Amino acid sequence: MAHELSNEEERDTLEWIDKIPFSRPKKHINRDFSDGMVAEIVKYYFPKIVDIHNYITSCKKQQKLSNWSLLNRVFSKLDFYITEEMVEKIVSSTPGTILPVLFFLKKKLDKKLLQTTNSRPILQLKVSKLEELVHLKDKRIEH
Repeated sequence: MAHELSNEEERDTLEWIDKIPFSRPKKHINRDFSDGMVAEIVKYYFPKIVDIHNYITSCKKQQKLSNWSLLNRVFSKLDFYITEEMVEKIVSSTPGTILPVLFFLKKKLDKKLLQTTNSRPILQLKVSKLEELVHLKDKRIEH
């Protein structure tokens, strides 16, 4: 993930982040996300795969690492992974580290959202077929 973002990619990523409601104000992007506040992004799009109460806001390195360890488990559901080396840089608020992570996370979230959206019509069709069968069964029972 050692990808240097273009100015446009950086701007798009920051605009995307600004649209998401966070539990606390963003002041300095490298520090803001160092403790795993990224979990709130995933929660915003996929509320069922993240339990925010498991992520503790902290200035302590060990707690930040713990939060990112939890996040990596959640990221696996998105086919996304942050290396230990990258986590260390994020936790240390190393400039230029978090934006590429957020950029690629957005791509993974968009892909997952598209997959979810594409599967809805199929599920709706299956539900309507089941409803038809239940209705037919109910009619037979009445007669």
